[in-house]
Amino acid sequence: MKYLFISVPALGNKQNTFLNIRGKLSEFHALTYAFNVPEFKIGTLDALVLLSDDLAKHDTAFEQTVNKLADILTNLVKSDSTNGHVSEYMLVNDKPIEEYISTFQWNSMKYRTDKSLQETTATLSQEVSSIDTVMKNKMNAYSQNRNALQSLQRKQTGNLSVKSLNGIVKKEQCVLNSEYLTTLFVAVPKTAYKQWLNKYETLTSMVVPRSSVKIAEDDEYGLFSVTLFQRVADEFVHKAREERFIVRDFKYDEDALQKQKHELDETVAVEKEQQMELFRLARTNFGEVFASWIHLKALRVFVESVLRYGLPPDFTAVTISAKPKYEEKVDAALLAQYGRLGGVHGQAAKQGNDDPNHEELLDHDLQTVNDSSYRPYVEFHLQFDTERA
Repeated sequence: MKYLFISVPALGNKQNTFLNIRGKLSEFHALTYAFNVPEFKIGTLDALVLLSDDLAKHDTAFEQTVNKLADILTNLVKSDSTNGHVSEYMLVNDKPIEEYISTFQWNSMKYRTDKSLQETTATLSQEVSSIDTVMKNKMNAYSQNRNALQSLQRKQTGNLSVKSLNGIVKKEQCVLNSEYLTTLFVAVPKTAYKQWLNKYETLTSMVVPRSSVKIAEDDEYGLFSVTLFQRVADEFVHKAREERFIVRDFKYDEDALQKQKHELDETVAVEKEQQMELFRLARTNFGEVFASWIHLKALRVFVESVLRYGLPPDFTAVTISAKPKYEEKVDAALLAQYGRLGGVHGQAAKQGNDDPNHEELLDHDLQTVNDSSYRPYVEFHLQFDTERA
């Protein structure tokens, strides 16, 4: 989904200018809509030039936040196949994105036009920044709990080198309540059984001879017990690691299996609750931030139009959506129609004008001409992927 927001001089008749553009582009099957940009309090042209740079930075930040929220929604929808397609949840003011953009109206209740452009920009930026911070914190909390859950699940389903031994090791297989002896449990690769049986008694001193017993086995490992004196346990662990035997950190506890199940159930419940909250916030905040992004585009169009075409504001703003194969033709048609504005229109209007502010406008134009994406009319792009995998 790609849109152009352009503005051209209206020459006192916005409607005719819009109809002219729509007529020119209709042969390329481009969808053309009026982009309803209100008039704002302008202030000084120096301030507008500075604001133009700030708006460009905010535009990038807003786009990043929109994409982050879209990625969160995409991942959450993919994790539950019953949710449908992610585009169903990417709504702005309860409308699909395309409908919101094509019928855009400035929200004057939320962003009053009698406020300065700088105030309105600050309000938009603060709102998006606040949402970004909230979502970042929520996502971090969700990710931490999700990682904890995955760790617990690995203990349930992994091989004998990582899974919990609660429920596998029986009480009678352990030396308990001994002042001197202890039992260790070692995961031995199936290809190394012979090596283990030949070496375990001599890895350290004070290992009870013939004390190793295989008590469990899976596709990759066998779990062996070994009895030894407590004072050599640390040394035995170190020596076993050198031989690539994995000594498991385990102490028999009759209640451990029940505690483990309770911890897993509790973590699953928290993860589900956090996921639902994150999904709700991502849906709501996606719409809020996307709407802010379009309002920011409207501000950019207004500011750049004043800087490009002069005062009083007299321009027509248009939203254009063209299929990729027609984009170059649409661009060529606009250049053919408005190529005369390439510095000439602005300079001609300014020559003979005694208003010193016109020199500032001309300077802004000349600074922009060096940009390879420069067009003689105001043009901003919006591109967003609604068909995320």
